[in-house]
Amino acid sequence: MNNHDFNIINQLVQEQKSLWRIEEIYLNECKNTDDKKMWTKLRNQKRKNVEELSKMAKKCLK
Repeated sequence: MNNHDFNIINQLVQEQKSLWRIEEIYLNECKNTDDKKMWTKLRNQKRKNVEELSKMAKKCLK
């Protein structure tokens, strides 16, 4: 596997891990609505990142 493909897949894994932590831990531990809004916004961005990186990874693995 070349370095470019590795970078895409590695970043996908990192984004997925971060998304999981946000959804399973951070959102449940919010102390106020402002915190929850911030984590929700970040979760939504992570979902988009995972979606985009997944598409890129599929192209790399062809």
